[in-house]
Amino acid sequence: MPGTALSLPPLPAGLMALPGVYRPQPDTLLLAEALDHEELGPQSDVLEIGTGTGALALQAAATGARVMAVDVSWPAVVTARLNSLRRRLPVHVLHGDFAERTAGRRFDLVVANPPYVPAPEVRLPSHGPQRAWDAGPDGRAVLDRICGRAPVLLRPGGVLLLVHSEMCRAEETLESLARAGLAAEVTAKASVPWGPVLRSRRSWLERQGLAAEAQEWEELVIIRARPV
Repeated sequence: MPGTALSLPPLPAGLMALPGVYRPQPDTLLLAEALDHEELGPQSDVLEIGTGTGALALQAAATGARVMAVDVSWPAVVTARLNSLRRRLPVHVLHGDFAERTAGRRFDLVVANPPYVPAPEVRLPSHGPQRAWDAGPDGRAVLDRICGRAPVLLRPGGVLLLVHSEMCRAEETLESLARAGLAAEVTAKASVPWGPVLRSRRSWLERQGLAAEAQEWEELVIIRARPV
């Protein structure tokens, strides 16, 4: 499936972002396009993992769905709550780890744009804006948790929409979801230019075999999964 080039979108009208909060970028845009194809309404329960500004949660809420959004960053939680008020769309925004905050809950749709940038440090950052992107040496620290948790988050017939870089190996995500009992496929791809974080790690990424020499573009993938 050939990728398409996406340009960095501006902050959507009516949204704000406190300092250090991950702003909607091409991965958000790609996920928003996928979300737009899902059938949602007043009877739907939606979870967004890693909400940032709340842009995707608000998109779901605009359909009338009941939406919960979770983020480990307090600035992101405050931003999403403020954007919910500004847009006059109800979103239940919670602070903390998604697995703990959703215990005992199931959803018709789970949407996630988790941290997925490979980082030299094994330990995930505990503060700062890098919490939105750093995800351990293979970029899968949060991805693997979402894949493993998906079966208990989804109702029968529910859908998981997940975006990440091809650096994290889409095949591994598909295999992980299959082991968890979900049928998954790549439904969209897009090629985007490297941002400042990847450029700052070029030498390390090349040494790890995660990037080719002089590579300037990365491929993003959307993965859609359902319980078998």
